[in-house]
Amino acid sequence: MARTLDTSPSVEPKTPGARPGRRRFRQTAGRQHHAGPLTYVLLIVATVISLFPLYWNVVAASHTGDRVVQAPAPLLPGSRLLDNLSFAWEQVDMGEALINTTVVASLVAASTVLFSTLAGFAFAKLPFKGRGMLLSLVVATMTIPPQLSVIPLYQIITDLNWFDQLQSVVLPSLVAAFGVFFMRQFLVEALPVELVEAARMDGAHSLRIIWHVVFPVARPAMAVLGMLVFVQAWNDFFWPFIALTPDGNPTLQVALAGLGAGNHTVDHAIVLTGALISTVPLLLVFAFLGKHIVGGITAGAVKS
Repeated sequence: MARTLDTSPSVEPKTPGARPGRRRFRQTAGRQHHAGPLTYVLLIVATVISLFPLYWNVVAASHTGDRVVQAPAPLLPGSRLLDNLSFAWEQVDMGEALINTTVVASLVAASTVLFSTLAGFAFAKLPFKGRGMLLSLVVATMTIPPQLSVIPLYQIITDLNWFDQLQSVVLPSLVAAFGVFFMRQFLVEALPVELVEAARMDGAHSLRIIWHVVFPVARPAMAVLGMLVFVQAWNDFFWPFIALTPDGNPTLQVALAGLGAGNHTVDHAIVLTGALISTVPLLLVFAFLGKHIVGGITAGAVKS
């Protein structure tokens, strides 16, 4: 008896409650997506645009000041890079400025991360009266221009005899409202309240909960916040220029303010050489720690 071939299209059995779009998503979830040529072209263009200012900084630092201001601007490196580096290092105390900036940026970043994590945990998971109002006040301080606090801060550091000392720059920046809000938003989603309650039922006190529960969960956000605050403190100019002097305990940005100044003109090549010196440490930090920072961001973005 001859068999007849069934040429009708096979119908996939339907699962109650399953949608076609969700079924297709499950089928393609494990596949790897390969970038096309257009993606590589866009990435190369974005990389070139991002790196061009740094490249031109190196080019300008290798020429004389007169050549830098001429039109058209130089696009190829010159031969005066080492001479300009030596002159910029000797004109201002660049070594002391590097040490001071490293100390200030490290202390500000560490204190901001610590206090912001503690405050963010309190606002996210600890119930207490007035929590919403206090959080609103903290966020509201972000709208106040920093220029309004210059006169009161200057009076305080003058009364404490802290003028031209590093603590006058560190102490006003021990905690930031943005850091508190950033950590609070992260811990609201990343830290289950059941985990904190389970630790309390096991007899853990608050400090142990913070050390063994909160800090491990908040590590990705702490790494990101620390990087942002460190870069901001490293490049800060406004308040350090008021509280410090170029001849006393300057940070890098304060030292660069007096770099390249002559009798009537400014040597822009020397100024850009100093800017290059202040940029290199940040590039080295990101080169050594960038992998860990990106890994922390990726780990914090994955949810089970």
